[in-house]
Amino acid sequence: MGLTTEEIESLRRIGAVVAATIEEMRRHLEPGITTGELDDIGRAVLNEHGAQSAPELVYDFPGATCISVNERAAHGIPGELEVQPGDLVNIDVSAELDGFFADSGASFGVDPVDGDKQKLLDSTKEALEKAMSMARHGRPVKMVGRVVEGLAQDRGFTVIRNLGGHGIGRKLHQKPSFIPHFYDRREKRRFSEGQVLTLEPFLAMGARRVDELDDGWTLRTENHGLVAQFEHTMIITRGEPIVLTRRSDEEF
Repeated sequence: MGLTTEEIESLRRIGAVVAATIEEMRRHLEPGITTGELDDIGRAVLNEHGAQSAPELVYDFPGATCISVNERAAHGIPGELEVQPGDLVNIDVSAELDGFFADSGASFGVDPVDGDKQKLLDSTKEALEKAMSMARHGRPVKMVGRVVEGLAQDRGFTVIRNLGGHGIGRKLHQKPSFIPHFYDRREKRRFSEGQVLTLEPFLAMGARRVDELDDGWTLRTENHGLVAQFEHTMIITRGEPIVLTRRSDEEF
């Protein structure tokens, strides 16, 4: 596989820490809590396990985790924003432990969540499942984009094109660089056994791009429409990928 048993176990450990952090933050997600308070919860879990926030470590991000609400797709800065009923909240955690990185994210609805929002959440979660089913040794990378974009179109959603998956492991971002979640005929790469990478489709209500806000971090949909994301870190094998960031509270 190109990875030693020790390397795989190290990746499993940091993957489990990232998963536990998201799960604990989700448990406290309710109306009235601020994104800063959620971030404090995430930081405490990372500290408990001796892990470091990857955004802080690598990019000097102003928070331990990224928390993005509604039309904000990614890199949301934790702060005084209070979560409201009906919000879609994306929690994205990446961290380092013993020289290895893992990255995961999930979008959650704060009750009451209407039918369209729930459909967006369910569809995005399913898109990640389908993407992971394509991620096997020897298969074309572009098949990920084909299944994700096909599902999005069938459900009436769009795929954010300037956000994608990436290699990870000894660095937060490494080869393979940008893995598209839309179908790109020019994409010629194939997955290889032993690759460590993330898949993280963003489905949106009409938007195909995100733009950076004046804070220099937060990415918002071009049409200010809602967006959802689900992400896992995995190891490519000749069969199903080894998913390193699966949470115990996940339904799939």
